[in-house]
Amino acid sequence: MKVMLHRIGILCGILAPVLWASAIFVSGSLRPEYSHLTQYISELGERGGSTEFIMRYAAFVPTGLMHMAFSAFLYVAFKGSPLAANAAMLLAINGIARIAAGMFPCEVGCALPSLLLSQKLHSLSAGVGFVALIGATFLWGILFRRYQSLRCLGVYSIVSGCLGLVLLALMSWSAELRAGTGLYERLSSGLLSLWVLVFAARLWWLEAYTVAGAGRLTFRSTGTASDEAVR
Repeated sequence: MKVMLHRIGILCGILAPVLWASAIFVSGSLRPEYSHLTQYISELGERGGSTEFIMRYAAFVPTGLMHMAFSAFLYVAFKGSPLAANAAMLLAINGIARIAAGMFPCEVGCALPSLLLSQKLHSLSAGVGFVALIGATFLWGILFRRYQSLRCLGVYSIVSGCLGLVLLALMSWSAELRAGTGLYERLSSGLLSLWVLVFAARLWWLEAYTVAGAGRLTFRSTGTASDEAVR
C-alpha cells in the first residue's frame, strides 16, 4: 500500500507538467486570435473566454492538486530533514496557489489587477506560485548535494531556478508594452515545469530500483554528502 502511494505521489509529479503544457497547447490552438508571444497564460482561462473551462479545471486546479500530492510524497520520503520539509512545503504552496489561480480567473486581458477582487486574487496567486516554485528549486538544489543518487540534479536545479527567476523578471518588465511577455512567461513556466518532471522521473527510477530490491524509497539526512537511500 505504501509503495502504491509512493508511486502515485511521484506519478503526480511526472504528469502535472505534461498536463499543464498540453492544456496550454490545446487551449491556444482553439483560439486562433491568441498570441503565445505576447499574452499571458492566464488569458486562456480568462472569465468568459472560450477556453476558460479547460484552463481552470483541466490545468490550474488538477496540476495544483498534483503538485500537492508530489510534495506530500517528498515530505514522507525525506522525513527527518528540516530543509527537505521546507522545500516540500514550497512545492505545496505552489500547488495551493495554482488551485487559487484557477478558482479566481482573471478578467478579459488580465489587465485590471487593481479594480476587481477576482483579478487581484488571481494575480496574487500566480505570483506566489511562481516565487514558491523558484524557491523550491534552490532548496532542492542544495539538498541534492547530500545524496549520491540525486547529486546529478544539484546544478541543474539551481540553474533552472536562476533562469526561471530571470525570465519572470523579464515578463514583469515587459508587461506594460506586452513585448514578448507571453514568451518570457512560457519559458519560465516551462523550465520550472521541466524541473519538476525531471526530479519526479529520477525518483520514479529510484523507486522502481528500490522496490525491485524488496525495499521502500526513503532518504535520511545526515548532513553529509553520502547517499542515504535505504531499503
